[in-house]
Amino acid sequence: MSDHPWRSVPPVPSVVPLKRWVAAQADGLTRTQFARLVAYRAVLLAASLLLVLWAMTGGGTFWPGWAWLGLAAPLLLDLSWRLPRRLETVASQRVALIWALIATATLLLLGTWVMAGIDGDVTRFWPEWPLFGLTTGGIAYSVFTLHDRVLLAQGRRTLRARVDLLSTSRRATIDAQAAELRRIERDLHDGAQARLVALALHLGRAELRLDDQPEVQALIHDAQREADTAIAELRDLARGIVPPLLADRGLVAAVQALAAQSPLGTRVTADVGRPLEPAVENAAYFVIAEAVTNTTKHAAAEHSWVRLRADRRGLDLEVGDDGCGGADPSGSGLAGLRARVEALDGTLVVHSPPGEGTRLEVRLPCGS
Repeated sequence: MSDHPWRSVPPVPSVVPLKRWVAAQADGLTRTQFARLVAYRAVLLAASLLLVLWAMTGGGTFWPGWAWLGLAAPLLLDLSWRLPRRLETVASQRVALIWALIATATLLLLGTWVMAGIDGDVTRFWPEWPLFGLTTGGIAYSVFTLHDRVLLAQGRRTLRARVDLLSTSRRATIDAQAAELRRIERDLHDGAQARLVALALHLGRAELRLDDQPEVQALIHDAQREADTAIAELRDLARGIVPPLLADRGLVAAVQALAAQSPLGTRVTADVGRPLEPAVENAAYFVIAEAVTNTTKHAAAEHSWVRLRADRRGLDLEVGDDGCGGADPSGSGLAGLRARVEALDGTLVVHSPPGEGTRLEVRLPCGS
């Protein structure tokens, strides 16, 4: 026997059709839409019953009209609230709402005037002044609102144009800086560095011819050693500005050479079918170089990889490893890389869960 006998009681027959009707009417509607549907039908039913009741009582003064005005008021207000919300901008919604409310008030005023005329209590058209006030207020509100919208739109266009101008000028400055750095690297490589190399060779020849003058030979030897040191420092300086291979053969060749020097034997996959802007190549190379260096020093990884892919919109690069992970995205090293990337309106995302390796994803926009 059940602990709850009432559960076995069959439902009241009249309740089941009501539930089915409600379910059928509410199918595909939200709760608010269903409530509005029921309210509209209830108003229509009440208006019909009032009309039938007036007819059954013998007609006479048409008193259901006053009740109809009361029933129509909330429906008109509901329409006034719903229709303007379909517009796109807030200013348009506000103006449409004001005029919808004015239209509602106008209909109610006219309905009241008509009903009063039917009852014989009206001698003139008294709604003229309320309607004049409502119309004047609606026009004034619309003018001020739309004027503010026009000013706001102009301000946005001006701001957008200013931002575009600043972005273009900044990108032009970065490109000019990258080109200038490459020119400096070529000048150092072909000018000062070549002359220092020639000087070191001449000093070496002079040293060989002064076997009988050991003091002069020692001075020349010291000068040659200083020249070699200056050459090494100058080479490092030029490589720090722009690697010669990057300037001469492009990003893919420079990255492949960098990977070949990595103790991990970094694997490079590249799909770059066109020359890139100097600023983009510089940023991508130094991001990859810094990431590969950090992997070698800190990741305790066995393998690492670099993926490059360029399209019309930009360059995507990924540097990853199978090391210990746990890199701090806000660390100084990654912060410097992020600043270099963001200077070109790019993005840098770091994925480094502990024990699952580290992966850097960089997007650099390119000119079409």
